[in-house]
Amino acid sequence: MLLDMDLGVLLPSLQSVYVLVFYFVYLAVAGEILPGKVIRGVLLSDGSQLRLLALILLVAILGICAKLGIVSPLVVADRGLELLSATFIFCVLVTLALYVTGRSSSNKGSSLKPHVSGNLVHDWWFGIQLNPQFMSIDLKFFFVRAGMMGWLLINLSILAKSVQDGSLSQSMILYQIFCALYILDYFVHEEYMTSTWDIIAERLGFMLVFGDLLWIPFTFSIQGWWLLHNKVELTVPAIVVNCLVFLIGYMVFRGANKQKHIFKKNPKTPIWGKPPVVVGGKLLVSGYWGIARHCNYLGDLMLALSFSLPCGISSPVPYFYPIYLLILLIWRERRDEVRCAEKYKEIWAEYLRLVPWRILPYVY
Repeated sequence: MLLDMDLGVLLPSLQSVYVLVFYFVYLAVAGEILPGKVIRGVLLSDGSQLRLLALILLVAILGICAKLGIVSPLVVADRGLELLSATFIFCVLVTLALYVTGRSSSNKGSSLKPHVSGNLVHDWWFGIQLNPQFMSIDLKFFFVRAGMMGWLLINLSILAKSVQDGSLSQSMILYQIFCALYILDYFVHEEYMTSTWDIIAERLGFMLVFGDLLWIPFTFSIQGWWLLHNKVELTVPAIVVNCLVFLIGYMVFRGANKQKHIFKKNPKTPIWGKPPVVVGGKLLVSGYWGIARHCNYLGDLMLALSFSLPCGISSPVPYFYPIYLLILLIWRERRDEVRCAEKYKEIWAEYLRLVPWRILPYVY
């Protein structure tokens, strides 16, 4: 079988439930007591507290506990499907609770105002409220953080198993480094999330909760699971190309998101040393945003590809993430273009003339 994640165990065990409960309780407590910078959202009055410290502390605690024999570093690698199924059940339960509380809400604020279509499945799937809270915890940010941290913890457990099995390879090391850098970078620049589509436009329903808590950590780590059971030897040129794809992807992804975030906070801030060019006083056409309308997607796709390249080209399985991401981002880009055309009207037509390419210049 391609992914050996205890395939005989499909139902969550008591231990997997304990692991999940400890994880969520830790994140909730750490998010409240650890020091962090409070960021005011660009368009919403909600905020985000940067929690890189929570991730570092969690990894340190688990490392110490593993050293003392209190917890096995292989607990995730050995109970992959149990944790996956427990997480799925949690996603269903929590989104049903969000549906019930959202329908009964009378709040008129932009974050908590209920949007009810009358279709139960639609409202459960897409959500009713934009940024619901529980005990002062912003659930949207909480779930994103949980998914990103979970991705790293799964990878570290896979790494520990490969060391124990004696199967550690250059490919595994390369994959682990790229993913760890990407995840750590997310927490360092978490404030940029406040200007992303998920935060400002998507309501919190099953689609987002499932994506954050289950899809991100369990499917984005497929390459690690695959490398655990498949030996891949990379040539020096292949390693160099892989590193270049990662570095260029990171430069485009982070650079584009940073330019957009800074522009929304201060539209007069120079971009690449020049005053920003703006259409209709609203749409940025300088820097990366003058190259393609969704240049950040190009960077994200290159990063996703760099996570899979260490696996070689002998199987399509490790390329599930970049293929899925390509489909998702094209779908999202199409939705965003329709929304922007309705919102900006003639300004949008001028913007399309100045920036004709959607994601990849001269191709798409």
